[in-house]
Amino acid sequence: MKKIQVGFLLSYDYEMLKKSIPPVYKMADTIFLAVDKDKRTWSGNHFEIDASFFQWIKEIDVDNKVVIYEDDFYVPTLNAIENDTRERHMLALKMGIGNWLVQVDSDEIFIDFEKFVKKLRKYDSFLINPEKHPIQIAGFHVNVYKYLDKGMLYVEKPSKFLLATNYPNYKYAKNTKERIVYDDAYVLHEGLARTEEELRMKLANWGHKHEINATFLDKWLMANETNYDTIKDVFYLDADTWPELGYFPSSNLEDLKKLVYENPKLELPKTKLFFRNFGQWFKHLFKKKKQGYESYFNL
Repeated sequence: MKKIQVGFLLSYDYEMLKKSIPPVYKMADTIFLAVDKDKRTWSGNHFEIDASFFQWIKEIDVDNKVVIYEDDFYVPTLNAIENDTRERHMLALKMGIGNWLVQVDSDEIFIDFEKFVKKLRKYDSFLINPEKHPIQIAGFHVNVYKYLDKGMLYVEKPSKFLLATNYPNYKYAKNTKERIVYDDAYVLHEGLARTEEELRMKLANWGHKHEINATFLDKWLMANETNYDTIKDVFYLDADTWPELGYFPSSNLEDLKKLVYENPKLELPKTKLFFRNFGQWFKHLFKKKKQGYESYFNL
């Protein structure tokens, strides 16, 4: 059977992997951790990884699934998002075309990876000659806005994001711009759920740093469990993309599974998924496929 290969990018926020690796460990065949050989971010800034992290990896890797992949992932002539795309491209090649290539960021925590893998296996036929039938599998983020003492603020609107592909010809970050198959897989996205110091560091090194809106950080700093419903338009790029916040009275993953699936504002109707997938199938039905592997970078 073709493998479920899961890849993470190992960078300055490596501590977050302690929450994102365990939920996928059991069902993954191999877990790849890609890290720049000189410990540089996509913007060229240097970072350090404490030795205790690699000791943690040894302790949790009871089935010897984890592979550390070191390479030169920083090119000074490319901007941050181009280096982002290039690293994902290189990581995917390392993971091996012909398998399911799942790329999960350190700030993404699967709520039910086993359920996702079972659905993914229904599309195994796309792993035969994948270059002729490239697809992407998308899930939905439950965006954690901010952790509080007794719970968390989240965005009351799930957002689609790309999870896996059979053919990793990435054009922009994880996007291959091929046909998308939508699945009702929920993933907690902790992109903003950090300390102020950690968030400022992320914003300074992020691939989208040149697009961040001027009101974002002030709103994030002031938001709490008593005023969240008065703070509107909180997205870091186009602010009105995230119009409202909600509050969960727990940050425990087991509690959140129930809270997320029972929340009507986060519900994904089956009819909506059906028409999205039908639309994607029809859109790409007559699209002419390029032959051969197409690289956008000098690797």
